[in-house]
Amino acid sequence: MSLGNAVLFFICSLGVFNGLLVSIYFLLLDKTTRVPNFLFGLLTFFLTVRIGKSVYTIFTPREERNLWIIQIGLSACFLIGISLYYYLKSSVTKTKKIPLNWKIHFLILFLVLLIVGIIKPYAIDMLFWNTYFVKFIYLVWGIYVVLSGVVLKDIFKKLFSKKETFTTSEVWLVAVYVSNLLIYLAYIIGYFYFYFVGTVTFSIVFYGLILLFLSKKNRESIFRDLPEKYSAKKIENDEADSLKLQLDVLMKEQELYKKTDVKLSDISVKIGVSSHKLSQFLNDNLGKSFATFLNEYRIEEAKKLLKENHKITLESIGFEAGFSSKSNFYATFKKVVGLTPAQYQKKFLEE
Repeated sequence: MSLGNAVLFFICSLGVFNGLLVSIYFLLLDKTTRVPNFLFGLLTFFLTVRIGKSVYTIFTPREERNLWIIQIGLSACFLIGISLYYYLKSSVTKTKKIPLNWKIHFLILFLVLLIVGIIKPYAIDMLFWNTYFVKFIYLVWGIYVVLSGVVLKDIFKKLFSKKETFTTSEVWLVAVYVSNLLIYLAYIIGYFYFYFVGTVTFSIVFYGLILLFLSKKNRESIFRDLPEKYSAKKIENDEADSLKLQLDVLMKEQELYKKTDVKLSDISVKIGVSSHKLSQFLNDNLGKSFATFLNEYRIEEAKKLLKENHKITLESIGFEAGFSSKSNFYATFKKVVGLTPAQYQKKFLEE
């Protein structure tokens, strides 16, 4: 073996060995019993088996290869995509228990592999595998890679937001996804051109993830649940309608929006729900922040005062409506109404 091949063998083999250790830890030794951690172990295991098969194929003479090892390695590809998909989904939705339909989904794919492997084993029908089934395996893998990207769509939106920053957990999920995407693309390229590309890519991205993981701060947060808003789902329509009615009655009767220091928790207590649930309702059902919700009532109050009372100053009207400053009142009113308070009032003075 040449020096170049020896170095390549060392790098690839070390990646496979470390990947196996990581998968064993999360599948068998992790005491958190966290669903995403278990699925990450599965993902790492199937990737390791696939990469191990590549290392075995590259550095074992053709006449000495065990074809069952090759079949097992190729079969692992069939389960990489679904493992990635459910790992990311369970992380985003903070899944506490693997749903039955997820287990059935895994079982169906496993049965496909088992049936094909029994009826047409690689050792007997290499033509079928290399011509048809391998392409089908890569197609399924690719579909799950695309679906996995969709799962992270809310996190990817942060890339285009100047106001939001990534948490460490989100950076990790994006890194895991991009790494898997690169490995998949490397194997597609390797299928047609350079076979060892996928193996080398795995080793590179694996050690890149390890570097991200090495920081103590990162280790403590990577395998925690994501912020609550990514797991939130819209409140059911009946309950949402009831909350909307309660909020409207409360705001109109007690005019809480007139208090510049009113907090979300103040309102949640009055309608008998948690602050988190009220925030969830405003953001996910009404599509607005707490500040926007209050300002809508304040604007309506200001419009009424501007129509009816021409003797008090515009600044006083803003404070009466609940705005904390003149500049805030003017900017918010212009943004919502399209006119300044003075322009709006002038229309009624001319009538």
